[in-house]
Formats: sequence, C-alpha cells, structure tokens
Amino acid sequence: MTSIPLKTSDISAIVPTLNETHNIDRLADMLDGRVGEVILVDGGSTDNTRAKARSRGFWVSKNSTGRAGQMNGGSTQATGSVLLFLHADSRLPTGFADLITEALADEKTSLCAFSLGIETNNPLLKRIATLANVRSRLFGLPYGDQSFSLRRETFKALGGFPDLPIMEDYELARKARKQGKVITLPAQLITSDRRWRKLGIVQTTLINQLVIIGFKCGVSPEKLASLYRRGLFGNN
Repeated sequence: MTSIPLKTSDISAIVPTLNETHNIDRLADMLDGRVGEVILVDGGSTDNTRAKARSRGFWVSKNSTGRAGQMNGGSTQATGSVLLFLHADSRLPTGFADLITEALADEKTSLCAFSLGIETNNPLLKRIATLANVRSRLFGLPYGDQSFSLRRETFKALGGFPDLPIMEDYELARKARKQGKVITLPAQLITSDRRWRKLGIVQTTLINQLVIIGFKCGVSPEKLASLYRRGLFGNN
C-alpha cells in the first residue's frame, strides 16, 4: 500500500519557550505560510511571550513541566501528521518544509534533523559546529538544537520525549535510530551563540561534555540537570 504523500501543510511546528518575546516576530516571519500550524508551549514566561505569540497567530498553551513536557504537550495539541520541534532561537534553512517532507517521504526514515550552524564569527565555535555535524551523521544522533522532525505516528510509537530534566533529545534520537534511519540533512540550521556567551566557549563546551559522559555512565539526569543549571546560569 502506498502512503499518502506528505505536504508542507501537514507540518505542525512545536516551539517550547521561556521568556522569548524578542524571538517571536522572527519565528512568525520564518514559519508563516510554510507550515500548517505553530504551537507555542510556554514554560512560565514572565515577559510578553504568550501575548506576543497569540498576536502573531500561534496556538499558545502553558506547560511548566520542563522542556520534554512542553514538547510532549504540544504534540498532543498538534493536528499535523508531521511534528517539527524547534528551539525559539533557531533559524531554519530556506525551503526547510520541503526538505522535511522529502526526507520523511521515505518510510524507512524515522527522524530527520538539520546540520548545525552557530551564529558567530568565532572560529572555535564554527569548529564545534563542524564536529557536532560529524558526530550527528556518523552516529545518527543529532541533538535538539538541530530541530527534530518526525511523523506523528513515529513519535507516538517511540513514546514521545522521555520525562527527563535533561538529555531528552539524545534519548529520543537513540530510540528513533533503532526504529529506522536518523538523517542529518545537509542544509544548515543557525542557532544563537547565547549559551556559549554566558560562560565562555571552553567552559560551556566542557559542561556539555561532562553532562553527556555522566549520562552515559549512569549518573542521574536530575544531578546532571543541576550541574548544567549551576554551570550555565549560576543557580544553586
């Protein structure tokens, strides 16, 4: 039996947010008319994120159970047969919707993501992005800042994002890899360098790698999330 071809209007874009007012207009300009719907799931913003998003035609809800809970909550509200999970500070490549539907037209593909680009002139950060793309293609393990897209039925079969305070993207990609092909598309998504600017490139990269190593070694996600927050945001 031949499946019904995917259309760009089948895409539901799901954007988890927390105090992202400054990114709403750019998101709307990027997504408007290119996907079927945009669902913004807010984690408790204290700025004007939700009101601004409603004014730009987004479907807006609130979910304070963490990023995984936000994205899973958005998926239950989505009506499209394709789910696109997008960070608020990311810029998708030109023609992104067609690239997604073309990749997922192959039913052997369980998940696709874009190559990572970082909005920076710093050569070290550019090198980090290059290495991230090598890892993503070689091991079939992209991370969430590369924007995941998958069929709704696949997402449900995988059980959605696991209820973890950190590394939920890694776990979803790992499970998707067991079910089918995980593809890193050549087209580049550009993400903000704001995470690296908080503490500096070396320390931020070190924290990221410690979290990954700790997770693989069985350290509890709660402890890793605490390490990540203290390192990047100075919380105790």
